[in-house]
Amino acid sequence: MGEVLIIPAAGAGSRLGGDVPKLLAEVGGRPMIDWTLDLHRERVERVIVVIHPSAEALVRAHLGDSVEIAFQRERTGMLDAILAPAASLDPETLSGVWVTWCDQVAMTKATVDAVDAAAQAQPEAAVAIATLRRKQPYIHIERDSEGAISHVRHAREGDTMPSEGESDMGLFRLSAAGYLHWLPEFAEHVTAAAGTGERNFLPFLAWLRGRAKTVSVSGHHDIEALGVNTPDDRRRIEEYWARD
Repeated sequence: MGEVLIIPAAGAGSRLGGDVPKLLAEVGGRPMIDWTLDLHRERVERVIVVIHPSAEALVRAHLGDSVEIAFQRERTGMLDAILAPAASLDPETLSGVWVTWCDQVAMTKATVDAVDAAAQAQPEAAVAIATLRRKQPYIHIERDSEGAISHVRHAREGDTMPSEGESDMGLFRLSAAGYLHWLPEFAEHVTAAAGTGERNFLPFLAWLRGRAKTVSVSGHHDIEALGVNTPDDRRRIEEYWARD
């Protein structure tokens, strides 16, 4: 089985307008999922897209048999979406699990390569991630005096956010143990966040402190961390691509 890519994509994409599931909304003239698959295809042996059942017909019509599909029947949060395919993965052959959001269409190969290199250099790490320093962050990663992730703040959960902070980039590579052992153990204890009522994935990075190692690399450009959630997000990425 080797490396597997999981793409949580159960969002409806209502803020983008249109009448297709979020992963099929277009950026730069192509559905978002196509950009994501192009970036990761050569790195993994399996791709599993996690969708809501209501999107199945449209997703299968577009992707055919090129990916596997898992379902998140209730939109309970990214943690549950990421774990949805767990039962289908063979612990004897799994070497690692990549996770990326379907809307990270501006991610570059250089950043993915850097995460891959960090994971290969430190195979004992449960998770390798890419982060960036950003103004007005939507997510802020706090670290202790030794550089370990100690807390993750979420703007959408009502947390107090700094004017500048360290944000994740929606790209993670979990070791087999990270995905099959540590993440399910975290899921057994985590509760829904008060603001959204969802079970978030990112607090897992802080929960790992003292249990398993997390390694981080720096992304290459702020635009890579921009998820496409609104027409303005789409416009910003398309304008950036036009200048490049």
